[in-house]
Amino acid sequence: MYKLIACDLDETLLNDQKEISPRNVQAIKQAVAKGVFFVPNTGRNFLTVQDNLRELGLYQQANSYVISFNGGAIVENHGNHVLTTNFLPFDVVKSLFELGVKNDYCIHVYSLDKLYIWNINDEEVNYLSGRVSDWEELKEDNIDALEKVKLIKIIFNVASKNERKEMEKVVQNNIDYSLNITFSSDRYIEFNSSEADKGQALSKLGKMLNIEEHEIIAIGDNGNDLAMIKTAGLGVAVANAHELIKENANFITSNDNNNSAVAEVIEKFIL
Repeated sequence: MYKLIACDLDETLLNDQKEISPRNVQAIKQAVAKGVFFVPNTGRNFLTVQDNLRELGLYQQANSYVISFNGGAIVENHGNHVLTTNFLPFDVVKSLFELGVKNDYCIHVYSLDKLYIWNINDEEVNYLSGRVSDWEELKEDNIDALEKVKLIKIIFNVASKNERKEMEKVVQNNIDYSLNITFSSDRYIEFNSSEADKGQALSKLGKMLNIEEHEIIAIGDNGNDLAMIKTAGLGVAVANAHELIKENANFITSNDNNNSAVAEVIEKFIL
């Protein structure tokens, strides 16, 4: 019945050691061998998931895909061929950046092939280790040098859940542009074009592959996964997911991300 599995990476497929368990690897490979598409659907840049793709046997494979930047881009793995993009206007990114600077947040600014970070600290370096290995540190508290660069996403590292919610309101009241605002990893507030979310991109990829939404499984844990959980025929929350995701899921795993939750789903609904 199910032809495509879209899966979040951090805190869903990856355990807290930033690894894919052998059980998850085996289940995914078995599903792919049966003709099911396995599509990482992540907030990260597609270039940062290449080692994960190698492990899963999907690296540089034709007719195999990654959705990245929270739906900002759909990429075919063979040649890292970018199929769709949803960029943000520079003036919008600049206004958001200035808000982040005002609040002294660590800020990530993404182009298609590069990550720029302002105000990074040791704790953030530790979190990124094993997830993102290459970035350029912004030395100035402005992004004027990036005016000619096509930018696709910007995020703030905001430790407090309440502060993230307050910042969401501040942005909505001060930025005159339609944004998709989401939370991830209990540390980030993320800003994309309103035309970019994990659900819209998943639906678009499904249409490219002649796969209906009811034939799709989506697995996630956090706020930026909500759109794909709602879009898929079977929306799955892993055991460690936020309550909002569990409330909107069709199925909640018994296992968390440290205990092969993704394999549990595949074994139950695919194998």
